[in-house]
Amino acid sequence: MAVALIILAAGQGTRMNSDLPKVLHKIAGAPLLAHAMQAGWALEPERIIVVAGHGAELVEKAAHAHDDRAEIALQDRQLGTGHAVAQALLLLEGHEGRVIVLFGDTPFIRAETLEKLRDSAADVTVLGFHAADPDRYGRLITEGERLTGIVEYKDANEAERAITLCNSGVLAADRALLADLVGQLSNDNAAGEYYLTDVVGLAARAGRTTAVVTCPESETLGINTRAQLAAAEAAFQARARAGAQENGVTLTAPETVWFGFDTAIGRDAIIGPNVVFGPGVTVESGAEIRAFCDLEGCHISRGATVGPFARLRPGAELAEDVHVGNFVEIKNSVLDEGVKVGHLTYLGDAHVGEHTNIGAGTVTCNYDGVMKHRTEIGARAFIGSDTMLVAPVKVGDDALTASGSVITEDVPAGALAIGRAKQAVKPGLATRLMEKLRAEKARRKKEAI
Repeated sequence: MAVALIILAAGQGTRMNSDLPKVLHKIAGAPLLAHAMQAGWALEPERIIVVAGHGAELVEKAAHAHDDRAEIALQDRQLGTGHAVAQALLLLEGHEGRVIVLFGDTPFIRAETLEKLRDSAADVTVLGFHAADPDRYGRLITEGERLTGIVEYKDANEAERAITLCNSGVLAADRALLADLVGQLSNDNAAGEYYLTDVVGLAARAGRTTAVVTCPESETLGINTRAQLAAAEAAFQARARAGAQENGVTLTAPETVWFGFDTAIGRDAIIGPNVVFGPGVTVESGAEIRAFCDLEGCHISRGATVGPFARLRPGAELAEDVHVGNFVEIKNSVLDEGVKVGHLTYLGDAHVGEHTNIGAGTVTCNYDGVMKHRTEIGARAFIGSDTMLVAPVKVGDDALTASGSVITEDVPAGALAIGRAKQAVKPGLATRLMEKLRAEKARRKKEAI
């Protein structure tokens, strides 16, 4: 069945007290919008329409960063959810199949739940949940398996308010039917808005089949305040930690590990305390990430060890059995099998061949103030401590650089490169210099009395 997604992301979110569009606030390092889009990917949608309004350019940029197929429908005026869907439907003319309407600030709906919506036989299907505290949620009114309407809390009578089956706002319908129903919406209400929820009543009165698919309340958590954002972050992390452990990952201090929204870790990997995963991290089975590491946009292969106190930035690729030690930073660099980078080193825009050893304090000087340049280091090379590799530069297989060298020219395979000033020794000068300095200090102290 062909599926199109409509993701409503036009609101400012005034209760966030922010200039940033609400859907761009982040959970697990990714915008709320990205979480909603990721859930929808499981349906393999033919079209993804994001309805933007406040901060539309920023929303469009974020949407395309996560799926360049996303199309943007602009809602210039905030006239309700029905009006927002109407703008999206203008782009979906000719689409034959199911449309699922999602909210960009509701990040936790599971793919399995969306599949139930897609596969529902009813003409219009709404996603509902049983609330522990229904509070001011809209209520779903049913007769047997049939959904007859949605009543907002403020309009509900006492019996309707006693209903615990609540409306999430998410629904699914055939595109042509949804367009017809949305076209019948009225804004004859106190807010002067077009409510998407009214399509259920319109469909029921027209003799169309309507139904409810339910999910746990936790999936429908919407984000409207900073406090709710923090609660959502905590909920995401708790779920991610539990999922990792169930999949065979060792977390030595689970409550201190922070996952990215798309972190992938293989079984028998070991994650130490206080590790932070940003977006785009893959850790293969059997790798170990030690305490206090910060990882983003990187790939760590089987048997590799990272940390403690290491930082891997986007484009870092570690092959099998690579060792990256403490206070090492790697960016946009490939380290082949068995490379060792023990400590206090920066590798940026580099390729390091297999079984090469990088000494402490090594820096690839990759930026000239305008452009980035690459460093190529061959296999089985030995880079001495405190070597400055001024890119672009190449060091051949089995080559060696002397400690404290500044390497500005290519080093052939098997060669030793020394790039440091000749040492000069001045006998007795240290003693005389210190005596002079102490005397000057004593003089200044005496004058100050």
